Amino acid sequence: MQTPKCYPTDLTETQWQHIASLLPRPKKRGRPPVDRRWVIHALLYLLRSGCSWRMLPREFPHWRTVYGYFQHWTRSGLWDTLWEYLRAWARLQAGHRCAPTAGIVDSQSIKTADQGGERGYDAGKHIVGRKRHLLVDTLGLILEVVVTSAAVQDRDGARGVLGALRQNWSRLTRVWADGGYTGELVHWVWHLRSQRRVRLEIVKRNELRSGFHVLPKRWIVERTFGWLLKFRRLRSDYERLTSHSRAMIQLAMINIVLRRIH
Repeated sequence: MQTPKCYPTDLTETQWQHIASLLPRPKKRGRPPVDRRWVIHALLYLLRSGCSWRMLPREFPHWRTVYGYFQHWTRSGLWDTLWEYLRAWARLQAGHRCAPTAGIVDSQSIKTADQGGERGYDAGKHIVGRKRHLLVDTLGLILEVVVTSAAVQDRDGARGVLGALRQNWSRLTRVWADGGYTGELVHWVWHLRSQRRVRLEIVKRNELRSGFHVLPKRWIVERTFGWLLKFRRLRSDYERLTSHSRAMIQLAMINIVLRRIH
């Protein structure tokens, strides 16, 4: 089998070995299995270039095959497994513990294409599309992500993010948010403290100061949104299912951390 053309998005041998053992093994029966590394390379090419599934270069497996693997791995929770492993690795490399004690929550409204699926109107940003609700640690690494209609308010989306916390984040005690999360969410988190001892702190803008000013802790999650927008596939939401949108965000973060491995 010929080696496909090398693209800038392809993983190096060291990067591939970091995740190869976590991928499901090919089935012994049925058709000859496709090289899983080719599938990952095709997904990274699509994510970075922003092309459609049908426009994947011929060096990769057929686009239907790649999409089939993407669907199967999304349903099986593979992206969660890969991201949890790489996030823990990145935190250890930075001198932190695997489980964070603090996080920052925020949302990003993004336009959708004409593929259909869940969408809504964000009256504040005047955008028809979807919202990405992110909870990140102090390094900017995503702890949890929920994709909803853009009509969903930030406070409701934050409930979904904080409510989806797994036992791995039992050490999380403090979450920072901007002024848009004041109100019922503060009381909801207060009741959540009986189970997880999470404290929500609102970082407000100083209205007496004019011009641009960096808000404490808030810049971290804004930087994460900037990381995601470097992937053309994520500049708009092209996925019919919100679960696929979430998977694409996880795949982008997987790629970001893998690029730090030499």
